[in-house]
Amino acid sequence: MTRITYIEHDGTRHEVNAEDGTSVMQTALDNMVPGIVGDCGGSCSCATCHAYIDPDHLARVSPPEADERHLLEGALDVEPCSRLTCQIRIHPGLEGLTVRIPVSQY
Repeated sequence: MTRITYIEHDGTRHEVNAEDGTSVMQTALDNMVPGIVGDCGGSCSCATCHAYIDPDHLARVSPPEADERHLLEGALDVEPCSRLTCQIRIHPGLEGLTVRIPVSQY
């Protein structure tokens, strides 16, 4: 298991244990973290799982592919550390990952 911290826009923290191989989005849904919706079920077609990866951890996640970059162009409040959490797979190297949820996701 890999520990992930989700931080809501108001500062509320959710520290959860994530199963390796699942997505950051699915882990949020499984743990009822508000703000991560995942309407498309993780197929990278809606951007309702948009979040910010802590800049200190950004190098530990794989870079976004073309489909994800395209969807992020239409998302609200995009920042350089924006990602679709459905596209990030949990692995032991992500231990301690911090994911911040933008206010636009509520």
